[in-house]
Amino acid sequence: MKSSISRRSFLKLSGLALGSLALSPYEPPFPRPVEQDQGKLARVGTKEIDLRTEPRDTAPIVGKRYRDQLVHIYAEVIPEDAPQFYNRLWYRVWGGYLHSAHLQIVDIRHNQPLNEVPEHGVLCEVTVPYTIAYQYNDRDGWYPWRGSRLYYESTHWITGVREGPNGEPWYQITSELSKTEVYYAPAVHLRPIPPEELAPISPDVPPEKKKITVSIREQRLRAFEDGEEVLSVRISSGIPSRPIPGELPTATPTGRFRIYSKMPSKHMGSIAGGPEVEERSGFSLPGVPWTMFFAEGGYALHGTYWHNNFGLQMSHGCVNMRNEDARWLFRWTTPVFPAEITSQDGWERTGNGTLVEVFD
Repeated sequence: MKSSISRRSFLKLSGLALGSLALSPYEPPFPRPVEQDQGKLARVGTKEIDLRTEPRDTAPIVGKRYRDQLVHIYAEVIPEDAPQFYNRLWYRVWGGYLHSAHLQIVDIRHNQPLNEVPEHGVLCEVTVPYTIAYQYNDRDGWYPWRGSRLYYESTHWITGVREGPNGEPWYQITSELSKTEVYYAPAVHLRPIPPEELAPISPDVPPEKKKITVSIREQRLRAFEDGEEVLSVRISSGIPSRPIPGELPTATPTGRFRIYSKMPSKHMGSIAGGPEVEERSGFSLPGVPWTMFFAEGGYALHGTYWHNNFGLQMSHGCVNMRNEDARWLFRWTTPVFPAEITSQDGWERTGNGTLVEVFD
């Protein structure tokens, strides 16, 4: 059973999230679901964005919106004079216009908690704009996890359920990056993904008849079955940069590859979270969904919850995709990820999988 929470109430409370944590640190920033508002809701996915009087970059700035603030979208606007090679989508919001590049469209849905969770884990996705994660030990009690927030449509392996600090069920989340890393989040904020949503797509098509192409120039990924196109979507590939000794290139590599590893949840970047990581030009992204590694060095196709700027280069080398597109591709490609697992070893599936051709 799922219920929808008031977006208006969430906007009000999320704007006070830090202050409310100081007053009541264990209460998620959500009231009880009481109504359903109309229209889209978006979360700011970067440090700050400009609010402008009109939908163009040269319009006067009348304000700012900051990371994790939520905004109602009243209309989608594509200006007639917008540059051709540009993300032309703007959103009309309260007080002006925001460019869509760093606004993640989100929803607010509560879920019925599971009574039990097997040790081998259950894959879940976050169904609220963000949820605040905590850790626990006998000495310190409950304290904020250094990664702090888990974001909408990110995916995570839950490995237990317990009473949380507010007396409600909280799921234990185990990081696939370091399985000794355990933290907790309110169970109502995580939806267990049923096996049918992981079942392979087109399993009757021979693996050698499936192929993926990625065009850097077009910023587009296509999937083919025996030469027939079955998927065509915009992507964001890597932003080229000057080579740095000892570091991998940030441009997406070109050539012929095979998907060699698939993980429906992957912590990318530093396991440590917090602003200090970003200040050092690093990143920490827990729960990157529907990850398919194809090139040596960790280059992957995967879902994206931190920007909405598809069609332009945005990444450190991976191929960013919309979450719904990445989920479809994850199910369609080989090696086949099982719809049900029996151990934590099943969190990754490896093999000589689907052909990926990346070209300029």
